[in-house]
Amino acid sequence: MILHTTVPQELIFPADQSEYAQQKVVEWQGIPLLVEQSQQQYRVLRVMSSDPADYLNEQVCPGQYLQM
Repeated sequence: MILHTTVPQELIFPADQSEYAQQKVVEWQGIPLLVEQSQQQYRVLRVMSSDPADYLNEQVCPGQYLQM
């Protein structure tokens, strides 16, 4: 089935809320990050900073693991 619409896919097919249960916003070395907690570490999902230099920091690229 093909669905042609201008409505965002997230509104038509909402994600299950359990996917967001492990996510939270933390600040790491002054950089706000959206992370997913697993065991004793956090996996970076998104950089939430407004500073463009923070996006060039390889330590906080999405997919990296941080020890807290």
